[in-house]
Amino acid sequence: MMISIILNEWKILVRNRSIVYVSLVFMLSIISVVWMGNLQSKNQSQAQIAAEKHIRAQWDNLEPMNPHRAAHYGVYVFKPISILNSLDDGVSSITGNVLKLEGHVQNEIVHSEASQSIAISRFGKLKPSTIMQYMVPLFLIFLSFGSISNDKETGRLKLIALQGVSLEKLILSKSLSIWLYGLILLIFSILLQFLLGSSSADFGIRIGFILISYGLYYFIVVCLSTYISASFKNNTSAISLLLATWIMWTIFLPKIWGNTVEKVHPLPSRQNFISQMKEDRSKGIDGHNPTDERRSKLKEEYLARYNVDSLSQLPINFDGIVMQADEEYGNQVWDKHFGNNYLIYQKQKRLYQLSGLLNPFSSLQNLSMGFCGSDMIHHLDFLKKAELYRRYLIKTLNDKHAHGGSKTGEWRWTVDNTFFRSVKTFKYQTMKIKDQIENYYIDILSLIVWVLFSGFLIRYKIKRDIII
Repeated sequence: MMISIILNEWKILVRNRSIVYVSLVFMLSIISVVWMGNLQSKNQSQAQIAAEKHIRAQWDNLEPMNPHRAAHYGVYVFKPISILNSLDDGVSSITGNVLKLEGHVQNEIVHSEASQSIAISRFGKLKPSTIMQYMVPLFLIFLSFGSISNDKETGRLKLIALQGVSLEKLILSKSLSIWLYGLILLIFSILLQFLLGSSSADFGIRIGFILISYGLYYFIVVCLSTYISASFKNNTSAISLLLATWIMWTIFLPKIWGNTVEKVHPLPSRQNFISQMKEDRSKGIDGHNPTDERRSKLKEEYLARYNVDSLSQLPINFDGIVMQADEEYGNQVWDKHFGNNYLIYQKQKRLYQLSGLLNPFSSLQNLSMGFCGSDMIHHLDFLKKAELYRRYLIKTLNDKHAHGGSKTGEWRWTVDNTFFRSVKTFKYQTMKIKDQIENYYIDILSLIVWVLFSGFLIRYKIKRDIII
C-alpha cells in the first residue's frame, strides 16, 4: 500500500508543471555553479602548481650564499585546493592558502579569497553547498506542506483513511515520496562533483559521506514538515511555523551558539597573542647578540665538549649552533602558544557540535565542511605539517652552517646550489577521512537522533482528529 501511495505522489509531482520547471531551473543552476566552481578550482590549482615550480626553481638556482642568509630567504608553501572545495569551501575562503617559511619567525598564512574581494567578504560566494543547504530544504518544505494541505482541503486524506490506510503510513509514504525527490536532486549534484573529481579512494569515500549526510538532513526536514503540516488545522499556522523553524535553524541558532562558544572558550586576541609570542621569544637565545646569557652558557658547553679555550679553536662553526639553538627555543614557544590555541579550537568545536542536538543544520554544515576537507581540522593539519617542514628546512641550513666546513665568524662562507637542491620539497598530503571520522561522531550521532525523532513523531504523534 505504501508503495502505491509513493508512486501516486510521484505522478502528482511529475504532472505539476511548476515543480517540473523548478526542477529544471535547479538542475541548470547546479550544473552552472558546479562547472564554474570546478573550473575555478582547477585554475587555482594550476596556478599554485606553476608557482610552486617557479619557487622551487628559484631555490634550486640560488647563487652561492651563506646558509643562514638562505634561511632568511625562505620558501613559500601552498595549501592545496581540492576539487571538493568547489562544493563547500568552508573556512578556506577566509583562512588563506599561502605561507612563507623562514628562519626565526613563524609567519601567518595569507592571501585568502575573502581578503581580495569585496563581494566575497560581504555576501559570500555561491557554492553548490549553498543551494543544497538552503534552497533545496526550503523547496522540500513547501512541497511537504503543499502535499498535506492540498489533500486536507480536497478531502483526499479522509477518503484514503476511510479505505483502511493508517494515517501514520499515509504521512510516512508522503514523506518518503518527497524525500526521494530531494534525494534525486542531491544525487544529481553529487554525481556532477564525482564525475569532475579525482578517482582516488579517499575522494570516493568523502563523496559517499557527503551524500549520506545531506540525505539524512533532507529526511529530517521532510518528516518534520509533513508532521507539522498534518498536525495543524490552520494551514497558515503550519507554514508559518515551518518557515520560522527554517529561519531559526539556518540563521539565528548558528550565530547565537557560535557567539556562545566563543564566550565560553575565548581565544586570545590577535594583538595579545602576537605580543606574548614576541615576549617569550625574546627570552630565548638571540642569535645576533653575542652578549646574551644563554649564548654564553651554550658557548661554555661547547668549549668544554671539544676541550678548547676559544671559539676559534672549535672544529665547527659555533654561529650555526647558536642559530639552531635559537630556532629550537622558538619552536618551544610556538608549540606552547599555538598548542594552547589548538586546544581551545578543539573545545570550541566539541561545544559547537553539541548544538546539533538542537539544530541538525549545524551538524550538516560541520559534516559538509569536514568531508570536503575545508573545515578548521584540515586547515590546522596543514599549518602543523608546514611548521614541521619549516623546522626541517631551517635545521638543515643551520646544520650545514655549523658542520659544513666553516669556522666561527666566517659569515662570508658560502655553499653552492648543489646543496640547496638536496633539500627536500614540501609535499602536503590531505588527511584520509577514514582516519579522521572520529572527529565527526557527534555530528553524525546528532543527525541520527533527529532522524529517529522525526520518525517517532510521524509514527506515534499524528492526531487523527486534526487531520480528518
